[in-house]
Amino acid sequence: MKSQILEDLLTEIDDSLFFPFRGKTVVVTGATGLIGSLLCKAISLADHRLSLGCNLVAVVRNEEKAHSVFDRFLSFGNIHFSYFDLASGEKLKLARADYILHAAAVTKSKIMVQYPVDVIRTSLLGTESMLELAKSTNARMVYISSMEAYGTLPEGVIAGESALGWLDLSSPRSCYPESKRMCECLCNAYVSQYGTDVCIARLAQTFGAGVLPGENRAFMQFAQAAMRGENVVLKTRGLSEGNYVNSIDCVVALLMLMANGKVGETYNVANEESHGTIFEVAQLACDVLGDGHSRVVVDVDETNASGYAPDVHLRLSSNKLRGLGWQPKVSLSESFIQLGKYIEEQ
Repeated sequence: MKSQILEDLLTEIDDSLFFPFRGKTVVVTGATGLIGSLLCKAISLADHRLSLGCNLVAVVRNEEKAHSVFDRFLSFGNIHFSYFDLASGEKLKLARADYILHAAAVTKSKIMVQYPVDVIRTSLLGTESMLELAKSTNARMVYISSMEAYGTLPEGVIAGESALGWLDLSSPRSCYPESKRMCECLCNAYVSQYGTDVCIARLAQTFGAGVLPGENRAFMQFAQAAMRGENVVLKTRGLSEGNYVNSIDCVVALLMLMANGKVGETYNVANEESHGTIFEVAQLACDVLGDGHSRVVVDVDETNASGYAPDVHLRLSSNKLRGLGWQPKVSLSESFIQLGKYIEEQ
């Protein structure tokens, strides 16, 4: 998948953010997912341009998908695949790892509802495997968590990293946020017991250039419907609200955390200005990418067959991440514009 739009955006990232990885081995799980693939592509491209001598190990399950996702980046010769199933319960063993980004996770709501046990196993076993790798190689690790870990907070709260809300443990859908919490706890346990060098990134909803084929999350459905001149149909009332972050801004944040995040600390990765309800975000997609005829239609699925998360009112603070020098540059509307251009190019 070649994308000049994506490569141009990745090239605009400050070169100095890649210098800590000079001559290092960087291991990325979930490398064929959105976050993992973007980080791999950013480092691969920088290594190619700047001759950093970086070795990228992309942990994947599907060889065909991996070659499709990385395509021309493979010609740079700095991406190597490690075929491994993180849900197997086995430990991934590599001769060397200097940095680890653990981004592998089940992210489709429908699977969370249908196979909650599998979701939990993948989260816990995969995270334990990568923590063991970090421990054995003295690597620095960043664990990718989610804003869903906050659960339901009181309305009006601006959530710093120490906030923690309510989760319905009787709901199968809670397998995702609750397993994220447990994985965060496991990371901090490794810090405490073994001195493992790990920090945590809680990501807001991330999108923009670089989304992968088959992406079906809400932002993609909104963008595609608006670009076709169709109405955006919501299967919920669209009252849930949260934060968003642009895909390239997210990559910058992760590069900073891999290099300078404090051991045992958790960081929100969110653009405070990119905030709204699902309904408002859907309407923005219609306004930015539509032809003037698209609008938002609410057609609630009372059975929730797709497994949408319960309504939350989440407003995240990224003050701690800003303290490392991070500054989001791309607004929510600009993210939709980037996404639209990327979809057209692809």
